[in-house]
Amino acid sequence: MIKTVLATEKATRLMESENKLVFVVDKKATKKEIKKEIEEMFNVKIEHVNTMIGSDAKKKAYVTFSDNTPAIDLATKLGLM
Repeated sequence: MIKTVLATEKATRLMESENKLVFVVDKKATKKEIKKEIEEMFNVKIEHVNTMIGSDAKKKAYVTFSDNTPAIDLATKLGLM
C-alpha cells in the first residue's frame, strides 16, 4: 500500500515546520488503511492523514505525527536525513 517516502524540498519543509511526512501510496488506499499501516510498520502515533491525487496520477498521503513522535526521527530511520 505504501510505495515510497518523498524527499522533496516541500516535503522537507513540512517535516521541519509541521511534523509531517509525505508518502506515495496506492490509489485505492483509504486514509484509515494508510494510518493503520504506518502506525504498525513504524510503531508511531499519527494525528491526521490527508490525501491528494496529483497531476502525475500518483496519490500522496500527507501524514501528521503526534508531538511525541517527531517526523525527523522517522525520516532519519528511513535514511532521508
